[in-house]
Amino acid sequence: MRNTKSNKNIQTNGTLNTLGAETLVSGDINAKGDLRVDGSVKGNIKSSSLVVIGPQSKIDGDIQAQNVIVEGEVNGNVSAKNELSLKSSARIKGDLLMSRLIIENGAIFNGNSAMQHSENDHDKKE
Repeated sequence: MRNTKSNKNIQTNGTLNTLGAETLVSGDINAKGDLRVDGSVKGNIKSSSLVVIGPQSKIDGDIQAQNVIVEGEVNGNVSAKNELSLKSSARIKGDLLMSRLIIENGAIFNGNSAMQHSENDHDKKE
């Protein structure tokens, strides 16, 4: 799942779940492994690992994961315990909460953003 230099530190757990481009899910998704969404979801997404929202995706709901990469459209709040990466095609209407934020030129979000300390950042300070 490490497809760009800016995300080389994102940890994954090896399990990959994928929702294809023609897939529409109505309801919440809870994944223990990595999740890539190239379709549409009307519901909340939660993962203990990495969530990737593909460039043609539309999410109407909140996203909560260890790491999140957004390339498509999200209408909801996004929370990443570690890193949140907004690619140039990202469009978000909602609040952002993360420890690290990467925003490529062209990405758009309308909402509030807040930084939180990750467990790793806390350990480095001591």
